[in-house]
Amino acid sequence: MISKSKIKLIGSLEHKRFRNETGLFLAEGPKLVADLMQSFKPQYIAATQSWAENNRNLFHAPETDIVTQDELERASLLRTPQQVLALFHIPDYKLDTDIANHNLVLVLDGVQDPGNVGTIIRIADWFGIKDIVCSQQTADAYAPKTVQATMGALARVHMHYCDLNDFFAELDKTTPVYGTLLDGENIYSTPLQNNGIIVMGNEGNGISQQIRSYINQSLLIPSFPVGETTSESLNVAIATAIVCSEFRRRTH
Repeated sequence: MISKSKIKLIGSLEHKRFRNETGLFLAEGPKLVADLMQSFKPQYIAATQSWAENNRNLFHAPETDIVTQDELERASLLRTPQQVLALFHIPDYKLDTDIANHNLVLVLDGVQDPGNVGTIIRIADWFGIKDIVCSQQTADAYAPKTVQATMGALARVHMHYCDLNDFFAELDKTTPVYGTLLDGENIYSTPLQNNGIIVMGNEGNGISQQIRSYINQSLLIPSFPVGETTSESLNVAIATAIVCSEFRRRTH
């Protein structure tokens, strides 16, 4: 049985203020919880009897509750709760700007939609990008909607939030910094390296003027056929997938 105080705690994690105060985030559903438990130790688990019996090897946490479906529904933030929810500590990863000298790193400049951020984390995971650096204006990776959208990729991708100006100021001046801009070079014919920074911008405004000043290699994802009227822009998550795919296709 879940106590009222635990239900209140779970509900509070919908808000960034309480995630910051408690240092916890919420994950729901069998696959997501199981994936996250490969990297993070749960602090609390509420699960149905059937889930607990089928996952005895995973069912370990300082606090656990076996619950009915009705109890899970009262605690859950999902419309359709799925057998288990868990609370995890928000990880604190060290950000080393030298990583971009050896690997590809994504930078998100004001990407505000939680679904887009969650999908981008999945894309990074798929293409072997281990670090994403976010502006403070980017949607919180540990918000419940974002966590659900990552489908477990959050277990393998390190998220960093910082002042991007400080991050770029500390970056090695020889590090390639790529950004998708309307006046960029065609990504399909431009030389690409297997290390550096890939900057993706806000859904409506793109990359901010201040961050554009750090870009030394502008890229364009062309529409087809050339010269014909098409959609005004691509969704930022889709654009991220195209860019990451082209980097990996060319450099591996």
